[in-house]
Amino acid sequence: MQTRFLAPPSAWLVAALLLPTPMLAGQEAQLTPAAEAEPLSEPATSTGGRALEREDLGAWLDGYLPYALRVGGIAGAVVVVVESGDVLIQRGYGFSDVEERTPVDPERTLFRPGSVSKLVTWTAVMQLVERGQLDLDVDVNQYLDFTVPTPGERPVTMRQIMTHTAGFEEAIKNLMFSEPERLMSLGDYLKAWVPRRIFEPGSTPAYSNYGTALAGYVVERVTGKPFDDYVEEHVFGPLGMDHSTFRQPLPPDLVDSMSKGYVTAAGEAEPFEIVGPAPAGSMSSTGADMAKFMIAHLQDGATDEGRILEPATARQMHDSPLTVIPPLNRMELGFFETNINGRDVIAHLGDTVYFHTALHLFLDEGVGLYLSTNSAGVDGAAGTLRARLFEDFADRYFPAPGPDPALDGSPVDPGHASQMVGRWQPSRRADSNFFAAIGLLGQAEITVGEDGELVVPSLVDASGAPRTWVEVEPYVWHDPDSHERIAAQVVDGEVVRWSFDMVSPFTVFERVPASKSSAWLLPALIVSMVALVLTLVLWPVAALVRRHYRAPLALRGRERLVYRLVRIAAGLTVLVLVGWGTLIGSMASNLDRLTNAMDPWLWLLQIAGLVVFVGGLLIAAWNAWLAFRGERRWPSKLWSVVLVAASAVVLWTAMAYQLLAFTVSY
Repeated sequence: MQTRFLAPPSAWLVAALLLPTPMLAGQEAQLTPAAEAEPLSEPATSTGGRALEREDLGAWLDGYLPYALRVGGIAGAVVVVVESGDVLIQRGYGFSDVEERTPVDPERTLFRPGSVSKLVTWTAVMQLVERGQLDLDVDVNQYLDFTVPTPGERPVTMRQIMTHTAGFEEAIKNLMFSEPERLMSLGDYLKAWVPRRIFEPGSTPAYSNYGTALAGYVVERVTGKPFDDYVEEHVFGPLGMDHSTFRQPLPPDLVDSMSKGYVTAAGEAEPFEIVGPAPAGSMSSTGADMAKFMIAHLQDGATDEGRILEPATARQMHDSPLTVIPPLNRMELGFFETNINGRDVIAHLGDTVYFHTALHLFLDEGVGLYLSTNSAGVDGAAGTLRARLFEDFADRYFPAPGPDPALDGSPVDPGHASQMVGRWQPSRRADSNFFAAIGLLGQAEITVGEDGELVVPSLVDASGAPRTWVEVEPYVWHDPDSHERIAAQVVDGEVVRWSFDMVSPFTVFERVPASKSSAWLLPALIVSMVALVLTLVLWPVAALVRRHYRAPLALRGRERLVYRLVRIAAGLTVLVLVGWGTLIGSMASNLDRLTNAMDPWLWLLQIAGLVVFVGGLLIAAWNAWLAFRGERRWPSKLWSVVLVAASAVVLWTAMAYQLLAFTVSY
């Protein structure tokens, strides 16, 4: 089963980085009735599994994909499997254009593989390494015409960039949009804002699109060629990948082959997505071309058509693991591990808003599996599909040699789970700008169950049901119903970070400082908002009541002035907070707004926040001082203290989560 990580939809959209009748290879496919369908997964207990043969694989996929697309609301998909240097199967399912009912053609239909594009970028980098034009372990600044700041003593290296350990915070602005006129040159994009380094280089995995774009720019600088030209000449050309490109918008001869992108199959076709950090995810390619790329990497850098890497370089990419939290999956040089059933598997996943992709290479078996969909699907069904297809494929054809010996029921210290209790934040995050506020809603909570088991509410299975985490060795937990594991890193007897297999190569979770924990801050902020809203709403109500009973307000001079000011400040505070929520939600739901178009609103809210939040606290404190000095009744004095506390909570939240950072770089 797939492990899903539940977080606010806006958080997933922004982080991200960067689901009709099914059709089979241009011919109508029969949907396998659910009651008669073969089970989608089988117990992995035998040593051999089924033989990976074209006929069996084709029949299995024909029963699997059409049903999955239909129930998931996915318009179309392409699936490719290669083995021993040959294409075992490549098939299209569903539609590339729902309205025109154009079937997906694996030879001609272009999909957007998103971050799987990075593998081409890393291949280009390694070509320069093997030619001696690039050193993985020197300061990357020596290849640039601008400076990546070095806050500490350790500079950023290309090896760290390739393993996502350069230390960059998340870069979101101009990540994806649909208006081609907003596209900047690669150099201009990178120089517009260098993300802050929030980790010591080499210490912490934190996935970075900016880092990959930086690597692509190094390719430009070293070779003197535009990145698009270089990969066409040195990667696509030698492999005969004639229907692949990083260019945006698409070259005219490829426009008609591009699949439409959809949220769901029932929705409208969406515009072509422009990726700002192009080397990180702008490729468009067919399933047939991706087969050639997989074969090249499975055959030490070459196909029958040409060579893109020397064997030693290809092996270096595939087997240079960075171990952070054993025994979880690790980063290689660009690839990351998705080991399963005792098999060595390297992979990459990719997501745009509409296209969702997975590429897995079973190294010892010489087998590659590629899936790309042109829709997110209902409730993100494409993500579930790509995870399930990989696991079910592995369990069917490459099962484990036997039951996992770790799941033998041997007791492990139940105190280990209690050490995990708390709130945790991902290493991939924004820290220095207003998008840090998403972290208030996206913290992962860990508790301990009644029987001492680990409980992670945000990690659920493909159906949304809670997972069962059994400790199988010290500080390693396994879900018996899937291949997923959680593991923790322990320093001096304390858990300092943890992760799970699906994301462990490029993301870890660290404890949230108590001062920023949503366990107390989120309830406090909600209570503060309620108090401020009540203060504002009850102002006219109280005036009407006094008028009815002909009882004038018993305040004079400064007390009357502050009485009014504190209510105005309460209203303005609520207005600014609502403005922030509306703006962030709007930007997260529409990537075209993650551009300079929103800069005026950002400046307005940051300036207004400084005036209103700081002024509101000062006015609330003044009001409380006058209340306790005067003759007001105890409810009025108590409420004045509540307003001071509410204003202080709002100001602290704004400061802690960078709503007052005064920047439009994010």
